[in-house]
Amino acid sequence: MRLVGVHANRDGDLSGGVTRRDTILGSFDRIPDVVEQVQPSIVTVFAAGGNGGQGVGSGVIYRSDGTILTNNHVVAGASQVDVAFADGSRVPGRVTAIDPDTDLAVIHVDRTGLPAAKFESSFPRIGSLAVVLGSPLGFEKTVTAGIVSGLHRQIPGSASETRSLVDLIQTDAAISPGNSGGAVVDSAGRVLGISVAYVPPQQGAVAVGFAIPAGTATRVAEELLENGRARHACLGLQPGQLTPEITGRLHVTGAGIAVYAVAPGGPAANVGILPGDVLTAVAGQKVRTVEELFAALRQHQPGETVNIFYLRGDEQRAAQISVADRPS
Repeated sequence: MRLVGVHANRDGDLSGGVTRRDTILGSFDRIPDVVEQVQPSIVTVFAAGGNGGQGVGSGVIYRSDGTILTNNHVVAGASQVDVAFADGSRVPGRVTAIDPDTDLAVIHVDRTGLPAAKFESSFPRIGSLAVVLGSPLGFEKTVTAGIVSGLHRQIPGSASETRSLVDLIQTDAAISPGNSGGAVVDSAGRVLGISVAYVPPQQGAVAVGFAIPAGTATRVAEELLENGRARHACLGLQPGQLTPEITGRLHVTGAGIAVYAVAPGGPAANVGILPGDVLTAVAGQKVRTVEELFAALRQHQPGETVNIFYLRGDEQRAAQISVADRPS
């Protein structure tokens, strides 16, 4: 998995003699208009590190006052950030807030009257048009297109690295290094998501890319702008993958998430969760991987009460737990 969709068959008859291919191609005819509308809102982000190296990513103009949204991994560790606009100008920027949990960051530039992008709050339909705008490999103002291939995706193993790659939009529009932080937009030019990752060809993938949903991006951006940090629900425990060895040691059957440790005085401790217990469901969703656990919690805010089910040995238990704000 690389930070930064399976091709659907575009043939097949639909009702009324209209083929799916005709429908898709009709949407693709809109791409030049979409690009003309949205391109001014997409920027290239140059992030220089302390060792003299420079990375290139993308960003989306969030507010006309100079507020730009990008990925945290684009600017992480940067000592200097520059932003290049679609009109060819380039100005210094400063990172004002980051949220590693969702891999989002806010940059501010001293420039006003910028063309802010429009964001779509709801998830798109699978099969709908997806246009990706950004600067892959430093090629500014690049456009690729495809469809929305899947929703609510989690990237296996990502929780051990970033805790961010959950509840994502999948697309078969080409996403490459440098697209990170750019936009995935629909046929009306509304931002569906912020490009964040792709599966490289050497892993056997053909056009499998992922974006942070616009609803998540705008919620986090607003919290970062207002408070300097974003709030995320947590259970107050350290989760771990339930391996066959651990399953045998705990004498449990079935799938779930092992509890490695419990924070004293935290939500899990308050309802009697102990190290060695196995979470099987949270907020009505089965959890078989740590990514699925984070995805379930992503739908809730600190202070909310959720139902959980867990195993202690071969005994199934249930509890209501008031989730807390994850420590910074």
